[in-house]
Amino acid sequence: MTKLEELLKQQIEISAAIQIEIKKSQEAAAKGDSESQFSLAQIHHHGQGVKQDYAEAIKFYKLAAEHGHTDAEFILGDMAVKGLGAAQNFKEALRYFQLAAAKDHGQAQYMLGVMFDAGKGVKEDFKEAMHWYTLAIKKNNSDAMFGLGSMYENHHGVEQDDIEAVRWYKLAAHHEHLEADYRLGCIYSKGKGLKKDLSEAMHWFSLASAKGHFGAQISIGLMYQVGDGVEQSHEEAMKHYKMAAARGHAEAEYRVGFMYQNGLGRERDYPQALHWYLLAAAQEDAHSQSALGFMHEHGQGVNEDEAKALAYYRKAAKNGDENAIRNRDMLESRQEKK
Repeated sequence: MTKLEELLKQQIEISAAIQIEIKKSQEAAAKGDSESQFSLAQIHHHGQGVKQDYAEAIKFYKLAAEHGHTDAEFILGDMAVKGLGAAQNFKEALRYFQLAAAKDHGQAQYMLGVMFDAGKGVKEDFKEAMHWYTLAIKKNNSDAMFGLGSMYENHHGVEQDDIEAVRWYKLAAHHEHLEADYRLGCIYSKGKGLKKDLSEAMHWFSLASAKGHFGAQISIGLMYQVGDGVEQSHEEAMKHYKMAAARGHAEAEYRVGFMYQNGLGRERDYPQALHWYLLAAAQEDAHSQSALGFMHEHGQGVNEDEAKALAYYRKAAKNGDENAIRNRDMLESRQEKK
């Protein structure tokens, strides 16, 4: 028997064993066993051994939740927030999160904090949000630490206090919270309520960038592009923009296009600029749409075409780009005079 034949045989045996276990779980679930109901919900939720089916997952999660299964209650709330298997329903999410939170489920407590903080499915209540964040923090929930930091940074029910925000963000970052790394970089780079420290900003942005955070990669690119706290380097700027652009981030695609269009750190390359602008414009990035309008109006890498230029300017103007609004009005005025 070849290695391939052996592996195929194992695959068949494993598939058969999975079906046997699924049948056992179905029998136990029918008798009211909440763990079996939860297991069946999980395999349908994630498509493990069966076709992924959110509606079927919800059916089994609800059976488990009726028997007081805490994780099932939380997941039902999470699916209701995300609109998985049914229309998004914040009130339904709130109900399930409350059930799980009452049994000390840390992530459910955090999600209640989010909902009261943002007024989702419930009247906005910062005091209640802080209450739930605080309960979740007692379980070392890094999302709740970040949420509390955000309340201090954004003046949600408390005085705006960057020092207090930094304290909570650093606690979250200590627990590997990606967004906390990024927010720390932002606060230190702006120095609103504490001393501006670009070296510290770069430290936190670098941590977030290494974990794939788009905003951090773009922020580092901007620092290198203008020489803010670092020696100016268009090559380094491009490197960091491309990290995010390679994974389809629209703003990063725009910035890569801008570098090519303007010959920053390299020869001008209009075909490359067009390539990146088109990718971003397809995601409704207004700056890229405006740039494409300019390139078509002035024949940069393409034949001059005022009709196409105007079409791009109009799209960008609709998406709020001020340069596009100005260029659209000028081009329309010029065409009216012809």
